[in-house]
Amino acid sequence: MREKIKAVATDLLIQRGYRGASFGDIAEALSTTRANIHYHFGNKNALIEEVIENYVSATVARFHEVWTNNHSSLNEKIDATIAFNRERYGGFNSPTDNGHPWSLISRMRGDSDSLSSKSLATLRQFASELGTAVTIGVAGALSRGELSSATPIGDVVVQIVAIVNSAGPITQDAENFARLEHLYRAFLNTTMAAYGAAARQPAARSSTASRAVIRRATSL
Repeated sequence: MREKIKAVATDLLIQRGYRGASFGDIAEALSTTRANIHYHFGNKNALIEEVIENYVSATVARFHEVWTNNHSSLNEKIDATIAFNRERYGGFNSPTDNGHPWSLISRMRGDSDSLSSKSLATLRQFASELGTAVTIGVAGALSRGELSSATPIGDVVVQIVAIVNSAGPITQDAENFARLEHLYRAFLNTTMAAYGAAARQPAARSSTASRAVIRRATSL
């Protein structure tokens, strides 16, 4: 029952936000009582803390899998990131009904004034761990010779993390997923044009630089 409650709460929080999701709504969706929801979680903040923690943990795990895979290219990492975003977007949008919220992280950031300090810390943790994973991925592209040793890794990472963090609002503003995908691919095309094969430097220098960046990222 706890998992069912959290699943329904996750969907309601994404669709309606903090103020639009109540124990009564959850109880109605599960054909149970408010008392049962209180029995399992006590109060609304306790439920939301656990929902956000589970969602962030699962999201970080997916991005970590994508960005720390040393066998995939930067292009493949962007493809996998787009696919993950599209998967979640498709859970709340259709080809004929677009522009709905689909990211719990984005939605809860918009309701930050209502969240507990624990929930806010979890949301901040997501941004930090995402940055670490993306840094490892970009440094890996450097060591494989996909990117030149002149690549400003920090600047590249900041841009990727910004797109990921803004993915929800981008699709809502555009009322489609195409704008988000275009942004990811525009970033990749621009980065590769500036620092890709044409600007490639000797692999030994790139490998040394990337190992230093990975050490810094994993020590954060």
